[in-house]
Amino acid sequence: MIEIKNLDYRYEDGTVALQNVNITIQKGEKIAIMGPNGSGKSTLFLCLNGVCKPTKGSILVNGAPIAYNKNGLKKLRQMIGIVFQNPDHQLFSADVYQEISFGPMNLGLEKEIVRERVETVLSNLHIEHLRKRPTHFLSGGQKKQVAIADIMAMKPEVILFDEPTAALDSYHRKVVNSMIDELCESGITVIQATHDSDYAMEWADQVIVIQDGKVLVKDTPQNVFQNDELRKRAYLEEPDVIKMYNCLGKTHRIDMESVNTCPKSIDELIHLLE
Repeated sequence: MIEIKNLDYRYEDGTVALQNVNITIQKGEKIAIMGPNGSGKSTLFLCLNGVCKPTKGSILVNGAPIAYNKNGLKKLRQMIGIVFQNPDHQLFSADVYQEISFGPMNLGLEKEIVRERVETVLSNLHIEHLRKRPTHFLSGGQKKQVAIADIMAMKPEVILFDEPTAALDSYHRKVVNSMIDELCESGITVIQATHDSDYAMEWADQVIVIQDGKVLVKDTPQNVFQNDELRKRAYLEEPDVIKMYNCLGKTHRIDMESVNTCPKSIDELIHLLE
């Protein structure tokens, strides 16, 4: 669905943000992108959404290269939406209903179609109670929910989340993660930048590790997080489930030779002990 070929990106001041990036992402995949701050994760997202044009290389979406003109970028942003880490960078309308309406209206859709899209998104994301709320009165968690609704109203095939639960309390973290799970179940391809190894281990199909603008690996969460050398190189935390799995193996509570692969979650680990 998305193919990134030999991509470089250099900022105007000469800073090299991405170097020779080659990634293929299939439809419906759940991708976690990890790496230290400043490694190039956010820049990669901006390239995928057409905000930044690669200095070198190309990005193909459904087999076609991105066209960096008005119509081409409009089409791209219908297909690939981005939810920024700070929702204040995304929300600007007077109230929630107007905010969610803006994208579909900007596509030139008829008012009735826009209304149907907004109502559907409000219902699907369980935020009907916020429809008339001024955006500047929303809490941080509510702003994140509305930012997701903004993108959903565009009916994208892919959504990019830049650290979607950053600075949220535990309740809104669960709410946002639940919303993301529902998006995945609906068939949308979701790509998240995150520092949360426990979450990436349990949620992702594949983990992409970036450091200094270079892709170190794209592999299963088990293969990434059980690679001690890679984790140390990229400053990744070891997920708790792997720590517990290794401890139980060493004390012979689990026969690691008979288990095909490390469980992805604590629930799966508990199931092995039953």
